[in-house]
Amino acid sequence: MNRELDMSVALFPGQGAYRPGTLAGLWERGDDTVRGTFEEVDAIAKEKLGREVSSTVFRPSPPSPASLLATAPDTLQLAVFATSVATHRLLAERGAGASVHLGHSLGELAALTCAGAYDLADAAAVLCERISVLREYDRSGGSMLALGCGRERAERVVGLIGHPDLVLAVDNSATQAVVSGPADAVGTAAAIAAQLGISATPLNSPHPFHNPLLAEARRQLAVRIAPFLCRALAVPVYSPILGRFYRDGDNLAELLALHLVTPVEFGPSIRALHAAGARVFVENGAGRVLTGLVAEARPGVHVVAPLAGRDDEAGLASAADALRGPLGGAPAAAVVAPAGAVVAGVVAAPAGAAGARAGAAGARAGAAGARAGAAAAAVPVPSASASASAPVDREELAGRVRALYAEAMEYPEEVFTDDVLLEADLGVDSVKQTELLSRLGDRFGLGVPPAGLRVADYDTFGKVVDFVAAGVGDGALAGSAATQ
Repeated sequence: MNRELDMSVALFPGQGAYRPGTLAGLWERGDDTVRGTFEEVDAIAKEKLGREVSSTVFRPSPPSPASLLATAPDTLQLAVFATSVATHRLLAERGAGASVHLGHSLGELAALTCAGAYDLADAAAVLCERISVLREYDRSGGSMLALGCGRERAERVVGLIGHPDLVLAVDNSATQAVVSGPADAVGTAAAIAAQLGISATPLNSPHPFHNPLLAEARRQLAVRIAPFLCRALAVPVYSPILGRFYRDGDNLAELLALHLVTPVEFGPSIRALHAAGARVFVENGAGRVLTGLVAEARPGVHVVAPLAGRDDEAGLASAADALRGPLGGAPAAAVVAPAGAVVAGVVAAPAGAAGARAGAAGARAGAAGARAGAAAAAVPVPSASASASAPVDREELAGRVRALYAEAMEYPEEVFTDDVLLEADLGVDSVKQTELLSRLGDRFGLGVPPAGLRVADYDTFGKVVDFVAAGVGDGALAGSAATQ
């Protein structure tokens, strides 16, 4: 690893990076960069797939991630792609660019394109070919599951099941891994995880990515994208799949196709870049999925998620300042304006303290769809006997719940106002929210959850407090004080 690397990394997320309403203000004001980017992607998507992107994501009431996955997964992937392209270009316009690029899953296509390997039209065409190949050759019916544990425990779960097609697909961090495989094996993994006390969240993924089940799709994709012209990289690109930097002379068609069947080592890659001196990480896409993972693993670094709040302009300005700062990256002249970003295997993760404070200070994200991708999950609910108890002092209860959340997330207590959006504002993803609600259930003696209760229903801190208040009485609240 080269310790002469500049101190910033551009992170390119995958499918989980879609947030309804992102860049909508710039689009409506006729921003040339946003409109030009989406229109170029629209043209390729219409030619290759018979559909456009902008007419869906910039309509007055844009669809949620879950809705797009169910009705138009192609559009979901293209929307993430175009958003990351625009983010990169908008930062370049502001004279800012990172010195190293790193993509998660097929976000590597974004990282490579931003570094100059492909122009935007060709990168969009590569994505369209990938979509088409998977539609034609994936007959597995497989899925993906996020586990709230590290690699070692996840591999033990896989080993207990012993299914040849169930694999560890993504190593995100010490507290998050992803498995993929046939639906029945993934279901068994979820059941075993529950018995072991490991949270398990099904992912919004149309295919079992990073799995040998996609071997035929890999072969076909390599053939189809081989004709696209590749150029020398202007910015170093580190691959969490290859475990190294891309090199001149690499066969990008073969390597991008290889992504379909090869695991993602995102956590180890962050450790490697941090060891090389990287201290600034900027998310080139919507939300704060990847910066949340980085902040969790390396609390001292500076993370910026420019499109995670309500004010995209302010977020972009903050990101540009970070990249131009004393720990920032390469000069703007070294940054290639075109970019791209794509799909698959991205798991939501809680933001660290630095990211949360920046997000809370910046704004309340108004995108309800950012939370819609949270999978249904069982959480503690009030028991009948508890509901019959006397009313509680809500303010006192809110203080205790606030203290628990602040301690668990390492956030200042004042950010937990009644109307703060836990995921969109603070990065508390469904996996962490399930864990926190379970802890509240244990602390306040709440009952057994009914089937089908969704974590996404408790999207604000105030709703969480009301949830607990409905299940405890004055006596239960007083009794819980000993556990504080």
